[in-house]
Amino acid sequence: MSVPLRRLRETPRHLLVCEKSHVRHERSRHAAHVRSHAYNCRVSFLIPECGILPEALKSVITDIGEYYLVKNLSLHELVTHEFINTFVKKGSCYALTYNTKIDQDNAAALLPTGKLIISVDKDTYEELGLQGRPSQYSGKKVMRYIVTIDLTDSAFDPDSKKHKRVLWALREKKPLEFDFLLSWHNTGAEGSTLMSYFSKNQIQAHKPKTTFSTLRNLQCPVFHSNELQGKLEESCSAQELFEWLGAVWNNVGLDNKSFSFLSTYCCPQPSTVVEQAYLCTITGFILPEKIIQLLEQLCCYFDEPKLAQWVTLTVHGFADSPVSWRESEHGFQKGGENLYNFVVFRNLDYWLQMAVGANDDCPP
Repeated sequence: MSVPLRRLRETPRHLLVCEKSHVRHERSRHAAHVRSHAYNCRVSFLIPECGILPEALKSVITDIGEYYLVKNLSLHELVTHEFINTFVKKGSCYALTYNTKIDQDNAAALLPTGKLIISVDKDTYEELGLQGRPSQYSGKKVMRYIVTIDLTDSAFDPDSKKHKRVLWALREKKPLEFDFLLSWHNTGAEGSTLMSYFSKNQIQAHKPKTTFSTLRNLQCPVFHSNELQGKLEESCSAQELFEWLGAVWNNVGLDNKSFSFLSTYCCPQPSTVVEQAYLCTITGFILPEKIIQLLEQLCCYFDEPKLAQWVTLTVHGFADSPVSWRESEHGFQKGGENLYNFVVFRNLDYWLQMAVGANDDCPP
């Protein structure tokens, strides 16, 4: 019994990957990294020495877009050729099961690439009869399987055996029904909308929730774009900054006062005090395309002289999403963390920090 009990007390493995580049460098991968992280539930940015947001930045936040919650939607509806031709092939369609626990329940996600990822327990997998693979986080006794269906595959046409088998499995052999979060980003093409397409279902439109606040006399670590690892007594490292940001987002005190029983955390040293900092948080089902627009506007913040030396943009993924980056399988274990953070400096150098928990591959 001692080994399992000891493992319960162990801190689960977390992984933080950092890279440095320049926003305008021809080989910069900042936009590609954002696109590859499809399912985002919270976006926050922090601007030191800022009291009022520029109008262009306000406009991006206002235009963050709607998303939809469709209740009791049969999974086979997403593999019909009407849906594929209307949404999957005419833009970027995102779908994610809502209120499902990835380590306990069946779940599904439709990526903008047209890949449908279905994560199911062993019994459901055997009933479906579709080809898949064991979950890489199942352990010795496989209890979960992953089925991937490419809806844009040329072999998945309406008359193909492959399409007929998938449709039969999901509609008749083992019908699966979920509440789905849905969003669609198209390139201006006119046609059907998700609201009209699913009008016979229980569909609700939602706007992401946005909160603004001004932090006064904020103690900030000192760090420099060319010192990712930090420098003793001169600058803090990227990892120290990442931990500090977590404390700021969660409103944790940074002074480690002797009478505080909630937190012993204190701001990394060296540090400085910023008179005011602007904090904005957006929560909902937020598309990568909108995050790229927000990141671009944060970079444009430095087009005119500013007191700020840097800005940050932090993006949290859904803890129970079947995937994190690209098609990498995502598990929950003890937290389900999958998030990334940009630190953009005045000269448009940037740090990109990507973090995952125990049940995830290394971020790209």
